[in-house]
Amino acid sequence: MRIAITGGTGFVGSALAKKLLENGHELFILTRNAGNKQNSKNLYYVQWLNKADSPEDELEGIDVFINLAGESINSGRWTVERKKRIFNSRITATKEVLRIISRLAEKPYTLINASAVGYYGTSENETFTEVSKNAGSDFLAETVRRWEMEASKAEEWEVRTIFCRFGIILEKNEGALPRMALPYKLFAGGTVGSGCQWVSWIHLNDVVSGILFCIEKEQLQGPVNFTSPNPVTMYEFGQILGEVLHRPHWIPAPGFALKIVLGEMSTLVLEGQKVLPKKLTAYGYEFLFKSLKPALTDIYS
Repeated sequence: MRIAITGGTGFVGSALAKKLLENGHELFILTRNAGNKQNSKNLYYVQWLNKADSPEDELEGIDVFINLAGESINSGRWTVERKKRIFNSRITATKEVLRIISRLAEKPYTLINASAVGYYGTSENETFTEVSKNAGSDFLAETVRRWEMEASKAEEWEVRTIFCRFGIILEKNEGALPRMALPYKLFAGGTVGSGCQWVSWIHLNDVVSGILFCIEKEQLQGPVNFTSPNPVTMYEFGQILGEVLHRPHWIPAPGFALKIVLGEMSTLVLEGQKVLPKKLTAYGYEFLFKSLKPALTDIYS
């Protein structure tokens, strides 16, 4: 297939691009700086998001569009300005994806759009699946709701649209896990906050395999939760992480201290949601890592 990716050099995008190329697909990575990147067999860099760019000229005949662009929510304390960048980067990129699709004579048959379990808001008691109707009301929930609303406009051209609601993606060197593991490596790991908050996690390899599965399963559309079938509490997460790293789980990190240090961004670790991947399992996706200990063991092996 001919596949276009935004955010193709990022955390998820680079792993996905590697797998797509291994599988023999023709890949077009949209980037602000195509001039300093080298095209290779089946891999082409396409300039976008600059004033004079016309990426649509190079993307005719695309089968699948994958939109992963957006500033990381882990990029620093959530000041007013940073929250604007987190929100605007996602909406701006998605609007440009839609503009490109509108200009293509032959529309892609699928749009895979990044999203997040932050859509559901936070709760220690509820269990969320794709049929959970009410979005949360905090900053992340509102950002995701607006992001999905924008991407859904692709359906006006009968483009099958999937919203990948990612949980906490686990990988050794990127994302949230390195920060979570650092205290343990320093022999100072312990329960974060109350420990009762849910961690809906997923191994990076399951993110990549799950996206490929969604591309191939033509019946799948709408929101799809990208989380393990077995979420854990933060207390359980810390215990297992310490065990895998052969480090003690003993020094707690109180919630009030994290709120002082991180501000509103502390909600990422102090609050959570129990999210299950009902659609992926219903359509027959077989998780590579269903349980946390094997996932962390693989990452740190």
